[in-house]
Amino acid sequence: MGDLVSLSSTFLYVAFFIYLIATVLFAATIRDKKSKKNNDFASKLAVGTTIVGFVSQLLYFITRWIAAGHAPVSNLFEFVTFFGMMLVFAFLLLYFIYRVNLLGLFTLPIALLLIAYASVFPREVTPLVPSLKSHWLYIHVTTVSLGEAILAISFIAGLIYLIRQVDQTTSSKSTKWLEIVIYTLFATIGFVLVSSVYAGMGYSSTFEFPFKGDTRSVEYEIPPLIGPNEGVMLDQERMSPLVEAPSFLQGVDAAKKLNTLIWSMLLGFVLYLIVRLILRKRIAASIQPFLKRANPELIDEICYRAVAIGFPVFTLGGLIFAAIWAQEAWDRYWGWDPKEVWALITFFFYAVFLHLRLSRGWHGEKSAWLAVIGFAIIMFNLIVVNLVIAGLHSYA
Repeated sequence: MGDLVSLSSTFLYVAFFIYLIATVLFAATIRDKKSKKNNDFASKLAVGTTIVGFVSQLLYFITRWIAAGHAPVSNLFEFVTFFGMMLVFAFLLLYFIYRVNLLGLFTLPIALLLIAYASVFPREVTPLVPSLKSHWLYIHVTTVSLGEAILAISFIAGLIYLIRQVDQTTSSKSTKWLEIVIYTLFATIGFVLVSSVYAGMGYSSTFEFPFKGDTRSVEYEIPPLIGPNEGVMLDQERMSPLVEAPSFLQGVDAAKKLNTLIWSMLLGFVLYLIVRLILRKRIAASIQPFLKRANPELIDEICYRAVAIGFPVFTLGGLIFAAIWAQEAWDRYWGWDPKEVWALITFFFYAVFLHLRLSRGWHGEKSAWLAVIGFAIIMFNLIVVNLVIAGLHSYA
């Protein structure tokens, strides 16, 4: 089994670097204005490279499945890497319909970020807990991931549209919110960097603290800017926390998770500030000139079409299949678990998106902003609900 796990990891690393190459090739299609023939060749090379990367990631998935004896979607590392693979699949699906290279230029970096984000979590192959030993694991999780991945393409198209269309010559609410969206991507990079660097250094510090009439301990893998409330640090040679977490934070790992969030936001802000200083303008304003040749009507159409395809797929996996599995595993179709609640919120949001689009004429910028908000809901479900809010579905 060890050899297969090692082989699957190799396939994932290969996919990561191929996606990186494909990103550069898609960037070349945007910059090449000299020859349509050269541009067509670059486009074919870029999408061909992406397909090779997708096949490599698919081989990672298959070999890990064989090694584990079950679909590798049972922990956060496996789920996020699978979500990244489905994102690339969703891009390829829509690319062959619309042939828009900009989709690749914006989608592949997010797929790379997802793989990097997944890599900071434990990668060991572990046996399934009893409640997950069901064929519905494959059906429910894979369908939800595919639906969310297609919906994520609507976000990418919406982001392209906003950067292309929002007036960057003056400061406005739209330009500020665009920069906030871009900053969240830098914060995610900050999380990956700080987690990876200190994991590579083997950093560890342990705290003991009172919790519900007992004494608990928690291990930090990142230096503590915030320690547990009334906590005592056992590793005196390590950096002491600057402040204690407020007492209203509940959960053994609550202070640790808040510490990780603060580190990610701080490092993300530093990275964002460095890029802003280099560019000497808003990041969206720096990207906008490269998008002038994009057809805003076509980008808007892709934004809508991704929701029209992704919404029923998500509904099928996230609500219908989920309810059937919940009945099988817990003898009830619905239980107001946090994950179930946020799946319902996601369903209602995209239902409202389609209603406003089709009945109220919310096209263009309004539709694009809705796509951005929808992706924020999906990411909240993926990150916060999985890691922070304890529930039957969470990895907390």
